[in-house]
Amino acid sequence: MAPAKSASEISEASPLVRIRSLLPGLARAEQRVAKVVLDNPQVVAHRSITEVAEAAGTSETTVTRFCKAIGVGGYPELRIALAADTARTAARIDRDLGSDIAPTDDLSQVVGKVAFADARAVEETADQLEIPTLSAVVDAVASAGRVDVYGVGASAFVAADLQQKLHRIGRVSFAWSDTHIMLTSAAVLSEGDVAFGISHTGATADTVEALRVARERGATTVALTNFPRSPISEVADHVLTTAARETTFRSGAMASRIAQLTVIDCLFIGVAQKHLDSARNALESTYEAVGGHRLGPRPDGRRKARETGK
Repeated sequence: MAPAKSASEISEASPLVRIRSLLPGLARAEQRVAKVVLDNPQVVAHRSITEVAEAAGTSETTVTRFCKAIGVGGYPELRIALAADTARTAARIDRDLGSDIAPTDDLSQVVGKVAFADARAVEETADQLEIPTLSAVVDAVASAGRVDVYGVGASAFVAADLQQKLHRIGRVSFAWSDTHIMLTSAAVLSEGDVAFGISHTGATADTVEALRVARERGATTVALTNFPRSPISEVADHVLTTAARETTFRSGAMASRIAQLTVIDCLFIGVAQKHLDSARNALESTYEAVGGHRLGPRPDGRRKARETGK
């Protein structure tokens, strides 16, 4: 369990992001408290602990346990954090845009809500991303002899994106989405290699099993998930988290994918910085290699390799 934070530390990041990420791992009574807080954080910020306990159909002791479970020292600290979060976001959050997509919404409303949700997923993911953990993953990937990336469903597209980025700067990397190939890949990894598992829920059995096998073989294991207390975290040496909210028409594959790609981009740039000269040369070489398959001049105004004779 994460250590309790002071009110000043908690107020700098949205407590709602952490509550949503930890929700599946909370006890049932604590989940009821979480629902009360998530449903109307502005009101809870001004309620007493007794009122919140009554609204959740539980005891004040459970509310206190809930606060400690999400890394807050107690209920007074939670109220301060919620009040700070409300003040910080009141000016930029439109209640209509922040609501779920309804079957009756016209396309204009759909566009507004999708754009708002995606932008919020990126912002909240960046706010809660633990830099020391990201730094450790950057070091592991930058020095790895081989990086194997696992993901199924929508996460497979994110896995392919990471593999393609690493490959373009000369890092040996593979992306797998077939369960059997994931497991055989993991079985031949060893110390000095990295296995990177991507799962929004953190409960995708195929990905969790592949990471478990890779860890048994001595590889460094990394998980990217929205829920840090999910099963995938138990087989990961490092856990990177996103902060995406899914709605009726956005289950699993939309806001979560945007949030995952944000983390992947940060990781990629960090790795590229570790190999700056070779990364620049590799990016330029790969760009030139496909230059002849583009119509017109390069976006940066330079002439294509075929035209310059390079």
